[in-house]
Amino acid sequence: MSSEADYILQMKDITKTFPGVKALDNVSFNLKKGSVHALMGENGAGKSTLMKVLTGIYKADAGEIILKGARVNINDPKEALHLGISMIHQELNPIPDMTVAENIFVGREPTYKFLNILNRKELRSMTLRLFEEIGIKIDPGAKLASLSVAEKQVVEIVKAISYNADIIIMDEPTSAISDREVEKLFEIIRKLVSKGKAIIYISHKMDEIFQISDYITVMRDGAYIDTKPTSELNKQKLISLMVGRELSSVFPKRNAKISDIAMEVKKLNIKGICKDITFKVRRGEILGVAGLMGAGRTEVMEAIFGARKIDSGEIIINGERVTINSPKDAINKGIALVTEDRKLLGLNLKSSVKNNITLANLSAYCMLKQLIRINEEKKVADAQIDALSIKTPDRNQIVNSLSGGNEQKVVIAKWLLCNPDILILDEPTRGIDVGAKAEIYKIMNSLAEAGKAIIMISSEMPEILGMSDRVIALHEGRITGEFDKSEMDQEKIMFCATGHEKGEAVSWTLKQNQLGVE
Repeated sequence: MSSEADYILQMKDITKTFPGVKALDNVSFNLKKGSVHALMGENGAGKSTLMKVLTGIYKADAGEIILKGARVNINDPKEALHLGISMIHQELNPIPDMTVAENIFVGREPTYKFLNILNRKELRSMTLRLFEEIGIKIDPGAKLASLSVAEKQVVEIVKAISYNADIIIMDEPTSAISDREVEKLFEIIRKLVSKGKAIIYISHKMDEIFQISDYITVMRDGAYIDTKPTSELNKQKLISLMVGRELSSVFPKRNAKISDIAMEVKKLNIKGICKDITFKVRRGEILGVAGLMGAGRTEVMEAIFGARKIDSGEIIINGERVTINSPKDAINKGIALVTEDRKLLGLNLKSSVKNNITLANLSAYCMLKQLIRINEEKKVADAQIDALSIKTPDRNQIVNSLSGGNEQKVVIAKWLLCNPDILILDEPTRGIDVGAKAEIYKIMNSLAEAGKAIIMISSEMPEILGMSDRVIALHEGRITGEFDKSEMDQEKIMFCATGHEKGEAVSWTLKQNQLGVE
């Protein structure tokens, strides 16, 4: 039984109301020193709002925060940092033209004594000491713009640690990094915990939660539901707490009839990216594309969609060889691409739900190529909102205010208005909660049942196994294996994704040991 003295942080009866919405309703949250505490809930559950209260971005309407036994008022993020609370946000905000070291210590740069001049030597030394402490190898003098997304994520983590905070909030810290880099992050977390730091960990990836956390708190609809030691929960119990009901199957059954070939790709080559990519996808089929970060999955699909130049190869649609030089050509040939990064490439974040839904097919609602038939545009947008159960106050809502799952539905709605025969989905459920995932899966199944051909890139193996009729594995720009439903197996697919050809006689256990996989 825990006493109040065991907690480094207590948030008691926190309430926060926005116009027309009670975002937090008497929520309590307790955090132990030297522990990893997962905060779970569907999008819109109130997790981010609670953390924004803790970091001073929002002021609570009621409730209290007790830090190290003393009641505190946190009025802004600077005050939160002063009190030893730092946060790694899901949406990275690096300064691309500044160096790694400058990004980490921005606003806190060392200067020469009695002079207001940057001491670059000391700045580099401070950064290297931090990197050495947690085992990071990145050049402190490199520009942020030159780093990969995963490396930028690591820099954000180091920046949070650099404040020497006692409490570090990690919001979806692995959304853009590979499995190998996730394990490196977990090593960093374990080192921090061993030094008495407390971690609040927010993620939709349940495998991670069960691997790294000591405790799990669940929120739903702005209310506190329960806190349990991680050892007392399993995935099904956790899902039930999050959604308020049993989900008998996250991956719904599909009754699609797989028929003729919709698209065939033959010996597609892009210099430095992929070689001799050959595959088929049929109507009514969901083709899963597996592979580690850097395998070339996204680049291949961008090339098929006309967003990347092909050096050689053929694309055959409905038995006819086609030339695709641009996304417009692809759309005209019945291909749609739901991009991996919906915020950067899939949505106009400052525009309305309606405008985003009709954007790719706007010419269908125009007169004289310039004048939009407003009433017709409204009608089709409303029909898509209803058909995909997009949760929005109305069609004019700014899309950036929606949850991640509903943003993703808007992207899908946009492409469905083009009535594609071939739908490419790149990480379709990235960064969305389990309830929203189930809804996306139902949409995918209904499209397959309607005779659409679907290609799904996913880094989540349960998703690949649960949704695919057939799987191809890529490694460094080559297809290393293809598996039909009867052959699908996580170990076999991962074996091919790590560079071995299907059927190669190498022990998977040996490969696991090489990768450091448990």
